[in-house]
Amino acid sequence: MCRGLVVSVPYRSNMFPALETELKQETLPDPYEDFMYHHLQYYGYFKAERDSLPDSATHQYAWKNNPRLVLNGSFGERDLIPDPLQRKKLLYSSMLTSHLLKSRQLLHNEFGEANPRLREPRDLFGFFSGSAPLQAPRWPIECEVIKENIRHIEGVPPQPEYFYQPTGNEKLPEIVGEEKGTVVYQLDSVPTEGSCFSSSRVGGKRGDIKELAVTLQGPDDNTLLFESRFESGNLHKAVRVDTYEYELTLRTDLYTNKHTQWFYFRVQNTRKDATYRFTIVNLLKPKSLYTLGMKPLMYSQLDADTHNLGWRREGKEIKYYKNHMGDGLQPFYCLTWTVQFPHDQDTCFFAHFYPYTYTDLQCYLLAVANNPVQSQFCKLRTLCRSLAGNTVYLLTITNPSQTPQEAAAKKAVVLSARVHPGESNGSWVMKGFLDFILSNSPDAALLRDIFVFKVVPMLNPDGVIVGNYRCSLAGRDLNRHYKTILKESFPCVWYTRNMIQRLLEEREVLLYCDFHGHSRKNNIFLYGCNNNDRKYWLHERVFPLMLSKNAPDKFSFPSCNFKIQKCKEGTGRVVMWRMGIVNSYTLESTFGGSTLGSKRYTHFTTEDLKSLGYHVCDTLLDFCDPDQTKFTQCLAELKELLQQEIHKKFSALGQDMDLEGSWNDISLSDIESSTSGSDSSLSDGLPVHLLSIAHELNQKKMYKKKKKKPLQTRKQRNEQYQKNNMIWEFKSTEYAPERAEIASTLQKQPTFFKNSGNTSSSTIKNEKPRMNKLNGRDKGTSLDPPKMTTSILTKNKERMQKPRFTISCPPKRSTNTSQEQPAPDMKPNWSRNTFPATHRGGANVVSYPSLHIYTYP
Repeated sequence: MCRGLVVSVPYRSNMFPALETELKQETLPDPYEDFMYHHLQYYGYFKAERDSLPDSATHQYAWKNNPRLVLNGSFGERDLIPDPLQRKKLLYSSMLTSHLLKSRQLLHNEFGEANPRLREPRDLFGFFSGSAPLQAPRWPIECEVIKENIRHIEGVPPQPEYFYQPTGNEKLPEIVGEEKGTVVYQLDSVPTEGSCFSSSRVGGKRGDIKELAVTLQGPDDNTLLFESRFESGNLHKAVRVDTYEYELTLRTDLYTNKHTQWFYFRVQNTRKDATYRFTIVNLLKPKSLYTLGMKPLMYSQLDADTHNLGWRREGKEIKYYKNHMGDGLQPFYCLTWTVQFPHDQDTCFFAHFYPYTYTDLQCYLLAVANNPVQSQFCKLRTLCRSLAGNTVYLLTITNPSQTPQEAAAKKAVVLSARVHPGESNGSWVMKGFLDFILSNSPDAALLRDIFVFKVVPMLNPDGVIVGNYRCSLAGRDLNRHYKTILKESFPCVWYTRNMIQRLLEEREVLLYCDFHGHSRKNNIFLYGCNNNDRKYWLHERVFPLMLSKNAPDKFSFPSCNFKIQKCKEGTGRVVMWRMGIVNSYTLESTFGGSTLGSKRYTHFTTEDLKSLGYHVCDTLLDFCDPDQTKFTQCLAELKELLQQEIHKKFSALGQDMDLEGSWNDISLSDIESSTSGSDSSLSDGLPVHLLSIAHELNQKKMYKKKKKKPLQTRKQRNEQYQKNNMIWEFKSTEYAPERAEIASTLQKQPTFFKNSGNTSSSTIKNEKPRMNKLNGRDKGTSLDPPKMTTSILTKNKERMQKPRFTISCPPKRSTNTSQEQPAPDMKPNWSRNTFPATHRGGANVVSYPSLHIYTYP
């Protein structure tokens, strides 16, 4: 008999009764081991060695004393195999065919045969593999979603698209409403303020999708068919008020009653050459770029299929005006425009700006993961899951380092986008940045050599998916909650801040920039934070100035602002700046276009925004150039610009000024206007259902220290009162000589004012009433007058000895003591109070009175 030949002998229970009893006894598994084995097997974490039996306690125990037996999948035959290798192979095949051991994690060879080696366990925080399907977007269960996959081509308009020039004859349509019109499209249930997000699922609402559009009565029915129940779509209702005229109502951000700005919807059943009018009736912003010539975007499916034309600016008779038919609680504004469709029976889309959806991002990242070169220096991971369970992706981009010391020496750059979901221009800038930094350009390779880039390309995927303009599914603006302690309610910004905190512990973060869109100003500009450290005075403005020189036809440095308002304390740029990142910015790119250089009065295209992503990389190289010539030139130019700004401020006040001396000690925030013109919203606070959670967490932080037990009985309170009286009497006798000395000091001219320069004697006069009030207190109280008086005088002395800044003539030292005291009739126009600036390093920095409020001699 040839070696390896298997002789199969039918197994009969009456032939080997002893063996049958032995097998029954030994194959009974331990319950816990059996449970854990099937549990791990089901989730794909059971892993066998390549050349050994699977690590199963049940099978090892069953065959430990019977190595000659092999059971087939039916457990109905017995084979006697003398060859161990052949016996092991047959055992593998029998196990893999058993229904108890089936797993989708098993690898298969080219013949379709199962290999007993399992796949590697999935990385819980890893990215999807190149061969895996895209993660389908998860929607709130209240949202209906159509099954169609909406995708658009990227096309560049053949000609520059100029701003609309108003003629003055634009029509202001009277709002009719559904009372006099016909509703042709309306969403059934939209969660608004008062409700909150509960759960999500792929595909949104369960059940069949309703047909919300009207049913056409025949081929001659020219009613437009509207639809917005797709990714990033936003349209709540359409009312037909005339043959070719429609009133549109936008859906507010989910779980809120406001933030109507972003629109994106589809129309079908078009008629060529007919002039249609669309009027959006519930916009909330009083100012808009539509008043400055901005046009809506239109996309024709037939043009895309036949002529490869993508989105383009369309519209005439564009007018943005106040709607007097509001609900009385908040005013509404209208946007109206007319358009002619290029084809009959076409499918067209309208949008506020070029859409960039969550699926678009996933397709882009999937291409990066499948690229064998880019995947070597770009690692894609999951930062966290959003409220709806969508993945927030984190990209780490850097070239591999030769040594650990070289890796540790790299500085970091953090970039993010789409914290506001309706600002899709941030995604196009981010795409341009990623296109360049992942390319084979020598400059890109150099940047990867010297930096570690941490990139969060879409911070608010839930808002992007459902078509929100500003909020997440928590119903709040995430860019006002970077200081939040509610990790479960605001996971995207909480994990982003946590990631940056850990990054700061490892290395220096040179720059943080969050990409946004702006709906009221043209061009591109930055918002930053004034640096209070005089060692780095004006340094935070160097990068924006360099960027304006690299992109002179797109970026406007005069539009930049570096003042921090109280309402912006929760924004990303301010929180990161307070964490220690000096160059912390918000990049604002307009929804409109440029008013600069060669692109003057033209709309921005996606290529324009992507080119800005390249310019960010180019400016980083200039900013970190070992040759500091450009940096020094920019600092000198910034000082000159600041001098000019101060001249303008004083000229507006009708005052002369002398900038000799320490003029650079002026607080930069005092000469800047506020960022109230920014495209911002005030924080609404936390939703009602989160207030109790936040309160509990705050209470835990406040009461970590053990509180003193309150006095409960009258006897205890009397004892404490007598004890305080005894202490006060003792201190009164102890400090009697000092009190007499202080009284004599008050009667004399205080000598510690001699270095105060511009301080008048009115200061001490203002302090005397306070002193009298303190000295006139009831002596039965526990207040210690000598101690309090000494404390006040000490604080006044410290305050008055701080150096002051005078514009007209800085104080000079003199040996004549008679001139050191201020004249009694000279009174400065500014207040005696100082405004101490907070320095993140902890040191006290001198700050000066606001140039907006005070008048200087």
